[in-house]
Amino acid sequence: MTAVLTKPRPIRLKGRSYLALTLTPELPLEDWLIRLDELAALSAGFFLRRPVVLDIEGLELDRAELRDLVGKLSGRGVRIMGIEGARASMLGSDLPPAMSGGRSTADVEPPAAEPLPEPVALESVVHSDPTPGKPTPSIIVTQPVRSGQSLFFPEGDVTIVGSVASGAEIVAGGSIHVYGTLRGRALAGTMGNASARIFCSRLEAELLAIDGFYKTAEDMEPELRGKAVQIWLEGETFKVGSIA
Repeated sequence: MTAVLTKPRPIRLKGRSYLALTLTPELPLEDWLIRLDELAALSAGFFLRRPVVLDIEGLELDRAELRDLVGKLSGRGVRIMGIEGARASMLGSDLPPAMSGGRSTADVEPPAAEPLPEPVALESVVHSDPTPGKPTPSIIVTQPVRSGQSLFFPEGDVTIVGSVASGAEIVAGGSIHVYGTLRGRALAGTMGNASARIFCSRLEAELLAIDGFYKTAEDMEPELRGKAVQIWLEGETFKVGSIA
């Protein structure tokens, strides 16, 4: 009996799921890395200290090229926690482990870049229920979002009753509604929601993104500047319509 009572407890092994961003490189890799640098420059600290999975499914790479790509990403502050879609022969102790079975979802946390952005006060939280049994949360911010502020809400829609200043950033898992001028960055559909939209009373944005596809200020049609518009995706193409 004494031996049983004093026997060390067994180690408990438990499964646990974590949310991570997924990067899907495209060939040629140098061009893709340039586009990644452009996106990172527009959103400083976007990848800093975030878990990232590298999805190379269908990408023709050998082990040396994969190792080089992981190294270049690491040099950019992108920490790869796992690789999806790689052959077993491509991986080894010098590369992140293989991963599979991930769901199409992502959680975006505030960047840890210095200086830290000032948080936005959330005045109220409301819930809508477009699908029975699956409530979709949303938040309403009843004040302008100032330069340097970042608002991250990957669970659903974000409504800003006011303007979004240049240098501010709104990241939402659903759609983004701005009842004022949108001068900063708006990233909608970050949880893999390609049907998300961006609405604003006056378009002066630095960057727009939906479901990972983005458009910078330089890419926007000049005649849309200053207009009340809605933006959505059709396939991989941005569509813009006026708001009456």
